[in-house]
Order: sequence, then structure tokens, then C-alpha cells
Amino acid sequence: MRSSARIQADVVKYKRAIRTIGPRPLRYYGNGIPYLKETEIKGRLVVIEGPDASGRSTQIGNLIIHLEASGHAVLNTGLRRSDLIAPGLLEAKRNFAIGKKTLSLFYAADFADQLENKIVPALRAGYIVLADRYIFTLIARDSVRGISRTWSHNLFGFAIIPDLVYYLNVNPNTLVHRVFAKNSSLDYYESGADMGLSEDMFESFLKYQAMLGKEFSRMQKKYGLVPIDGNRNPEEIHRDLRARIDKFLLQ
Repeated sequence: MRSSARIQADVVKYKRAIRTIGPRPLRYYGNGIPYLKETEIKGRLVVIEGPDASGRSTQIGNLIIHLEASGHAVLNTGLRRSDLIAPGLLEAKRNFAIGKKTLSLFYAADFADQLENKIVPALRAGYIVLADRYIFTLIARDSVRGISRTWSHNLFGFAIIPDLVYYLNVNPNTLVHRVFAKNSSLDYYESGADMGLSEDMFESFLKYQAMLGKEFSRMQKKYGLVPIDGNRNPEEIHRDLRARIDKFLLQ
């Protein structure tokens, strides 16, 4: 365990790092949001990606505690959290007949609302924004359902390029046991049941998650995703993520 003097020294270093991060323009994957193009930000955007039950929420919770103790202001965001769009999105998902692109547009609207009203203001104020999933999950889901990767990439051209993106890579066989331990059942969409992969939900889940894993592997080079072995115990994963993020923030 670290001494109180060592902890205090680390806090001083982090606060010094915060002060030395100068304003910089937003960077987008495409044309961005026109009226925000002159916006400058001081904060950092860190994304934790991964399938359901991969441990994202646990890791983000632990990172928030660590970063706040180190002197950072932190905002947590994620998919389907727009106060304006989320209720309609949930209702749309209950309608299993909804079109694939229609669902994608719902998620894009949810993300756009959060970007404009939560993420950008927090980054402008110097916060570290920890995103529990980002556009990469949405692009991967679209791709395995036969939607063009180019179409999805262009759809999210207004998205800000994150500073760091980590993907918790978990073996589907390990993942399915975690899902049952967490929820006692398999989710319709997270099992790819809408794709007709198998009449057996268990088998469909394994196939679907393997397909998503391949999509994330394809995206590593293009989007700078860093794979993290999510099969390890939570504390070991936390130490890994914490060390990587701390090193980045102190550069």
C-alpha cells in the first residue's frame, strides 16, 4: 500500500498535469458539427469498449474513483443515456420489427444529443470524459448485420476522435457464463437473435459475440483501439488500465 506522502505527491503531479494541458481544437472522424468547429477543449476523452458482461462498468467505476482521488474532474457517459432520445430508443428496441438502419439512426441521435450537451461541455471545462462504449460498438453491430462499414463511419462523422480507446476482449465462452451470472438470461440483441444465426439462443450468442470480436479486430488499426485481455480478474485489469491512462495523462 502506498504511503500518504506518496499519494500526496501523486496528487500534486496530476494537478500539475491538468494545468499544463492547453486548449486544443476538436478533432472529428468526418465533417463534425459545424457550429462547434471553433470550439477548443482542455479535457480528455477516454473510451472503454467491450461486450455486455465484459466488466466495462466495473472498470469505469474503479477508474472514476482513482482519477477523482488524483485531482481530476470526471464525467461518465455511454450509449442510450440521452434524456431526450433514450426513452424512444428503448421503446423502438421492444419493437422487434424495427429496421436495422432505423435502429442505427436512433443510436446516432442518442449519441449526438450526449455529444452536444454533455461530452463537449465537459471537455471544454477540462474534465476527463470516461465513455462506457462509443461509436465503435455501434459500427461493429451494424457491420455484422450487413450494413456497410462506410455508411456507418459516415453516419458518425460528427463524432469526436477520443484520446484513448481500450477494448476489453473476452472469450465468448467466458462471456456467456458472466452474462448468466449477471442477468440469468441472454439479451435478444446481444445474442444476435434478430439475425437468425441459430434457433438455439446459447449458440446464437456465441456466434454473434465471435462475429463482433472479429469486427473489433478489424477496427484496431483504423480507429486506434487497444485490446485489453478481459479474461483476467477485475483487479488485474484495473491495474493495467490505470497504468496506461496515468502514463498518458502525465506525458
